Amino acid sequence: MTDSTATSGTRPFRFGVVAPITADLRTWRDQVHRIADSGYSTLLMPDVPRWQPAPAPTLAVAASLTDLRVGSWVYASPLRPAWSTAWEAHSLSVLTEGRFELGIGTGRPGIEDELRERGLPVPPPAERLTQVRDTVAELRELDGPDVHTPVVVAVRGPKAQALAAEVADTVAFALMPGDDRAAITRVVRGFRALAARDVELAQHVAVVGDAVAPFMASPDTDPAALRAVDSLAVLPDDPAAAAEEVQRRRDELGISYFVFGAGAAETLAPVVAGLAGR
Repeated sequence: MTDSTATSGTRPFRFGVVAPITADLRTWRDQVHRIADSGYSTLLMPDVPRWQPAPAPTLAVAASLTDLRVGSWVYASPLRPAWSTAWEAHSLSVLTEGRFELGIGTGRPGIEDELRERGLPVPPPAERLTQVRDTVAELRELDGPDVHTPVVVAVRGPKAQALAAEVADTVAFALMPGDDRAAITRVVRGFRALAARDVELAQHVAVVGDAVAPFMASPDTDPAALRAVDSLAVLPDDPAAAAEEVQRRRDELGISYFVFGAGAAETLAPVVAGLAGR
């Protein structure tokens, strides 16, 4: 992803929106059109069974409505066999003519309880990382020489970072409520030193102002507490201040891809209009 307005060696900004279906279909379709018209690059779907329709068919519908890229944010590797996730991802790449991005990780906090409820095995973290690796390997085999499905890997610890440095096109850093800017700065800079190739860095922004995005953070998330530790999980709801902070994060950390909740899409539309592709 390049753009002539980007500084040499600096990736241009792009912005995505996590937009699950939380109302009737007509309302959601209108929302998808507004997101596309605002200049966002990607519409994303969470992987939360029972709360909404499954990601793959929903993303296929979204891709038919606009020219937006679409993606999973993110598939939990323990919920499906690696071949099944890879087959879905490759199929979406084909059906969207290359506009699908596979987001995958080892599962959000609490995934263990969900696995037990479904009668699925609860693999240890190392095995979940192996599932991520296997999924990407299966995907590359299905893609063959003519297709390349971009892979976004959500990471936290050093083993996940090492895997992402090897197989990911984009890396999203998982944040915990107590993580301050200094801690995440060390993590991001450590990853950049580890990666031997150019990898896009992404930021999952769950809180804008005092609003916590559904599906992106726990409902009991305290915006004031995040601001108190200068967390990167929060942005101001003033567009000018948000734009300044987004630019600071790219300048200092190299993060160029920012993902917001659908509820903040209109609030931050001026940021997207001013920075997307630059």
